[in-house]
Amino acid sequence: MKTIGLVLNKQKYQVAPVVEKIYHWLKNRNINVLLSDECAETLGQPEKGHPLASLARQSDCMLVWGGDGTILNCARVAAPLGTPLYGVNAGRLGFLTEVDIPDILPGLERLLAGKYTVEERMMIEARVYRQGQVVETSWGLNDAVISKNAFARMIWLRIYANKELVNSYPADGVIIASPTGSTAYSLSAGGPLVGPNIDLMVVTPICPHTLSARPLVISPDNVVTVVTETSRGEIMLTLDGQYGYPLEPNDEVQVRRAPYKARFIRTQQRSFYSVLREKLEEWNSSNV
Repeated sequence: MKTIGLVLNKQKYQVAPVVEKIYHWLKNRNINVLLSDECAETLGQPEKGHPLASLARQSDCMLVWGGDGTILNCARVAAPLGTPLYGVNAGRLGFLTEVDIPDILPGLERLLAGKYTVEERMMIEARVYRQGQVVETSWGLNDAVISKNAFARMIWLRIYANKELVNSYPADGVIIASPTGSTAYSLSAGGPLVGPNIDLMVVTPICPHTLSARPLVISPDNVVTVVTETSRGEIMLTLDGQYGYPLEPNDEVQVRRAPYKARFIRTQQRSFYSVLREKLEEWNSSNV
C-alpha cells in the first residue's frame, strides 16, 4: 500500500482527533495519504480535500470512517474502479466495517505488512425504462427499493423474472436485495438472511395486501423487472436508501447483477456467522 485515501463522514466529527492521529501515523510510515473533501474539512485542512471519485481513482485502498451508510456511499463510487475499502466502525452497528476504533492500529499494521485478504461482494444494477427507453441507470451494494411515498395509497406492482410473470399484488413496495442487503431493509421486511459468498437476489414485498406475496430467492443471472401500475401518489426507486429516482405509472425497473463487485479488505479472521451473531445481538440490545 503506497497511497491510502481517508474518508470521514463529517457527522462523525467526534472521531476527528483519532483520524488525525492515524493520518500522521501513516505519513510517518511514508504512506501517501489523501483526504476526502469531508475529511479534509473536518480536520481543518479543506485545501487538501479530494472529491470521492478522484480519491478512489488515486488510492490503493480507502480507509473509511463511519457507519454502514458511509461504506455504502463509498462502495458505489469505488467498485467500478476496483478500489478496496477498509471500514472503521464509527457508527452504531457496522455490519460492513472491518475494525472498531480501539483495534485500528493493529489492523493497519497487518494491512501495511500485507497480511490481509480482499473479499468481493456482488452489487446490483437498476435501470428505469420509460416508453421503451432507458432514462436512468444506477448501482447499489445493498438493495433497490420501489416504494410509495408517505401519503400515497398502496401501489400495484407486477414482478417478472426473465420476462416471466412471478406475481402481481398491491403493497407498499418491493425490495430487490443482494446477499449483503439481506441483513438490511429486506431483513426488516421479513426476507431471509443470506451468506455474502453466494451470488443471488432476494425479492421481498413490503407490507403486501395479499397472503400469496412471499420473499423469493432467485439466480443472479435472472433479470427482475418491476412494473408500476399506480397513477396516484409518488413512487420512488431508491438505491441503498441513499439515491432516489422518481417513477411514473407504467415505468419498468429492471434489476440485475452489476458488472463489477465491491471489494473489502479483511485483516481479521472473522466468519460471517460470528459477525451476524455479534451485530444482531447489538441490534437487539439497542432496541430494548
